Amino acid sequence: MARPHAQDWQTEFDDLMRGIAGAFLFGAPFLYTMEVWWKGNFTAPPRMMLMLGIAYLALVLLNIKGGFRSEKPRSRGQILAESAEGLAIALFTAALSLALIGLLRFETGIDAVLGRVITLSLPFAIGVGIANNLLLRTDDNDADSSPKLDPWRSTLSDSGAALLGAIVVGASIAPTDEIPMIASSLSPTRLLLIMASSLLLSYIIVFQANFGAQRKRRSQSGFFQSPISETLAAYLISLAISMLMLWLFQVIRVGDPVNQWVSYIIVLGLPSTIGGAAGRLAV
Repeated sequence: MARPHAQDWQTEFDDLMRGIAGAFLFGAPFLYTMEVWWKGNFTAPPRMMLMLGIAYLALVLLNIKGGFRSEKPRSRGQILAESAEGLAIALFTAALSLALIGLLRFETGIDAVLGRVITLSLPFAIGVGIANNLLLRTDDNDADSSPKLDPWRSTLSDSGAALLGAIVVGASIAPTDEIPMIASSLSPTRLLLIMASSLLLSYIIVFQANFGAQRKRRSQSGFFQSPISETLAAYLISLAISMLMLWLFQVIRVGDPVNQWVSYIIVLGLPSTIGGAAGRLAV
């Protein structure tokens, strides 16, 4: 039996990261919707099975010309198998997201836990299925021939893209009651985990999932152009935008406790960072 090559493992890893990134890019706004959590609490098993069936059917249809793998499936069997893998990714990312923001507690009952995960898995599954159609570009041949911006313009371009992406997502979530509801139940350790997850997701979306022209991105000459420094700078921009949006919508006010400001900003910073990452992919 032939042993798998390192390149095969790398391709598999990149495809998996692309599926996870697509799930979060599309599913994050639904994560901050309390109606989704509440409906999940009262979802009967037959309805759960129907939701899973719909999610799987959507993935089958999307995998015909899209999916999350760089190589399109060549047979019906591959389409069905990769759709099952996509559904597994959606369920995993939905469960991970709910656990991260403290909404997946087993004391609420196994039925409620399953209901929340399965209800949220539908938009996450669509994100997995449209990952390639929206963002995958495998042709980097023009990376070397495209004009390079000077460091200042390149830095401003990336920073502006991150800022606009964070505003689009942050402004849609900041005025809602979900932010105080989520933040009020989170410990300092959980907030640190959210910060780490925000940074990791930003890195995966922009530098690991093979979205956009990767060689071109890495060859740009901005002041924060290395993957680590760009990820950190973009996260700080997303936190700043989160603070601004929360203040504009009067969710946080001067005089509120510092720990309240910090927890609200970090909670909103997660979807804002994902929006900022999506914005950076567009430049």
